[in-house]
Amino acid sequence: MTPSSPLQKYQDLTAQGQVSFDESQQQALMALQQLHEQTADRLTVNRKRTRGSTSCDGLYLWGEVGRGKTFLMDIFVESFDTDICLRLHFHHFMRDVHSQLAQLSGSKDPLRKIAKHLKSRHEILCFDEFFVYDIGDAMLLGRLIMYLFEQGMIVVATSNCAPDDLYKDGLQRASFLPAIDAIHQNMKIIELMGTKDHRERHLHTLQNYFLINEDFQETALLPDKHLDKPPEVIEILGREINYLHKDTSTIVFEFEDLCLGPRSHFDYIEIAKQFSIVYLLNVPALGGAVYERIKARGTEDGSVGSGDTGEREVMLAPMDDGARRFIALVDELYDQQVALYLTCYVSLDKLYTHGSLAFQFERARSRLIEMGSEEYMSQIAHKLP
Repeated sequence: MTPSSPLQKYQDLTAQGQVSFDESQQQALMALQQLHEQTADRLTVNRKRTRGSTSCDGLYLWGEVGRGKTFLMDIFVESFDTDICLRLHFHHFMRDVHSQLAQLSGSKDPLRKIAKHLKSRHEILCFDEFFVYDIGDAMLLGRLIMYLFEQGMIVVATSNCAPDDLYKDGLQRASFLPAIDAIHQNMKIIELMGTKDHRERHLHTLQNYFLINEDFQETALLPDKHLDKPPEVIEILGREINYLHKDTSTIVFEFEDLCLGPRSHFDYIEIAKQFSIVYLLNVPALGGAVYERIKARGTEDGSVGSGDTGEREVMLAPMDDGARRFIALVDELYDQQVALYLTCYVSLDKLYTHGSLAFQFERARSRLIEMGSEEYMSQIAHKLP
């Protein structure tokens, strides 16, 4: 059966009442439809696409959380046979890039080789949640994305921020600016400007967020988990992480163990693969008053170098490191359809109220609302015990 085009799929879903028509999505939908038709026509006659052709090189869809960016990308990907599009969450893509770089260690210009390999297997690369905050990823991606365009690869990306705000205030950001220029030159940029958060549609709430107060009893939330025992250790990607309970489908962590200390989003990818239910206990208020400090040379970016001392002020809040990891954890559990239960010292609307990550945290807040719904749990029911 020939897959439906993005426009046909969208029309079918709205006619069936599975999604609601949103005028603010139509410009992005029609751009995806045009890109689908151009690519399908070229593949039908077996023409090779070359850089600089009149067809669209790619699309960059951005806007606030819940505006339907991922949904639109998904119906675009589903409009092709499986080998045409490579669709990855940005964190997963960077994990694969790091793995390939390790395999190509010592070879000349490995990023160019990775780009050629991707183009040899796929016509289109789709990034979901394109957001750069790590200097290592920024330095790699800055060159890799230019190589992808050089190879004539079509790139479609979704993001919560405009291209010019990618890696904003990041260390050595000047090295990333050519990548932003390449995005402007090679991708059509469309902002989804709607005011409707589709994740906050009429959801039927199931409690997954528990406020720690005098009425809360941890044993009622986690019966038979024996949380009074000393923590045990699970090894994830060569690093040890304490946990309170584990069985074949469920694992229980303290916030301090999972979101503080040397953790990366790669750890959360692996945890989401291994477990279908995650409990995160004793989550504190993550925001706080932002303070500034002057960067000392070399302390922020290791061997890459930091430029001149005092080159920029680093904006921090007391729990920003933990908050950043918490956002990455929520993203990964949501993307891999894992059930998440939390016990927190403050309500969700007060979990992050001040700090430099307020923009990024809005996505986590929206996803937590959806993850605490009958609709989400019904969607992931096949994965639960």
